[in-house]
Amino acid sequence: MAKNYIGYETNLGRCVCGNSLDVLGTLKDGSINLVVTSPPFALQRKKAYGNEDQAEYVDWLCQFARLVYRKLQDDGSFVIDIGGAYEHGQPTYSLYQFRTLIKFCDEIGFHLAQPFYWHNPSALPAPIEWVNKRKIRAKTSVNTVWWLCKQPYCKSDVTQVLTPYSARMQKLFENPDNFVKENSTIRPSGHVLGKSSWTHNNGGAIPPNLLQISNSESNSQYLRYCKAVGVKGHPARFPAGLPEFFIKMLTEPSDLVVDIFGGSNTTGMVSESLGRRWLSIELSQEYVATSSFRFVHDESQAQQVYNTIMSGKSATI
Repeated sequence: MAKNYIGYETNLGRCVCGNSLDVLGTLKDGSINLVVTSPPFALQRKKAYGNEDQAEYVDWLCQFARLVYRKLQDDGSFVIDIGGAYEHGQPTYSLYQFRTLIKFCDEIGFHLAQPFYWHNPSALPAPIEWVNKRKIRAKTSVNTVWWLCKQPYCKSDVTQVLTPYSARMQKLFENPDNFVKENSTIRPSGHVLGKSSWTHNNGGAIPPNLLQISNSESNSQYLRYCKAVGVKGHPARFPAGLPEFFIKMLTEPSDLVVDIFGGSNTTGMVSESLGRRWLSIELSQEYVATSSFRFVHDESQAQQVYNTIMSGKSATI
């Protein structure tokens, strides 16, 4: 099989089968607006999609981060979802994702714009030994998501990801005098809240840095076509809502979004739907081929595109 070949192309992007270290090296420095990705986690058990041992994980991931830093525009961002893991054979939490963050900042030069936390309400109880069997730990359902940037003032617009106002806030807009009796109110914390800060409708509330997004995909087009073609889907897909949040907040239409661990190419699919150019890089030919199912129109096309990619040729969708 040819290395680093284009598996398929769409109107706005391409999915490359190859090593991200090689593919990133071919891009012009300062050409990427956003890298959003979820690398294989440093779990104790080896997974089908490949994952590094905890002892080597930080140095392994820093190889990619150094290249990402070079390829990002000065106002670009690097968003990386890193799940937690326990130390081998004991109920203590590994610090590998925090060591990764510190090395990214201290040695590579990234700034931590803000930490985010992704809560998956549908997460299964894990790890089994400490949660299900011995019942001495709570289940892990939150991932750390580091939002990193090259410069402290990177491109960002939180108004693109506002959340719906609560029912109470809607009532406040309708009749603010019932909620704020004077021109200003002093909270127990000492904060002074002026009436004007409460009565202006901005179209939505500023979101928190805790993103609650269920990861319970079960009947998507991707999975249906995997079943129809007779192949397994990627076992560690992240929900579309996660890259969508950051793509909306950190990029504009026609910006370039890159996922260096493409997997099932959720990032590319979301980028395409939002009018962003995209590049997805995935080492596994099988995962590249099945990720094309996110863009095809029917089962017949899914089978045809899958066969083309698995033969080492490029497909246009």
